[in-house]
Amino acid sequence: MERKFNRPHGKVDDNQEVFRVRLPRGKETLGILEQRLGGSRMRVRCLDGKTRICRVPGRLKKKLWIREGDILLIEPWVLGGDEKGDVIFKYKPNQVDWLKKNGHLKEVEDFEEF
Repeated sequence: MERKFNRPHGKVDDNQEVFRVRLPRGKETLGILEQRLGGSRMRVRCLDGKTRICRVPGRLKKKLWIREGDILLIEPWVLGGDEKGDVIFKYKPNQVDWLKKNGHLKEVEDFEEF
């Protein structure tokens, strides 16, 4: 019988290749998680210059584990778009490196100075 996993649980494979990185489409924007507020809500500083109170939708609650400093893809709400939004994707570290290398996260360096 062959083992399905080549690495022990909890270990991350550093040699992961990035095949496709999801980029913002339409009204979506990138953001950095500033603070967890509880109840699947969080304060996110978006790259469009606004700070929004965002939530993780119910379909992603069990799948999406988020910590402060993570780079997220945010979809602003139609009503109250400047104040609230939904988290729809979390970027992995190798994807964040790809975004920085290709110039999609130039604004992040400005935010990190504060």
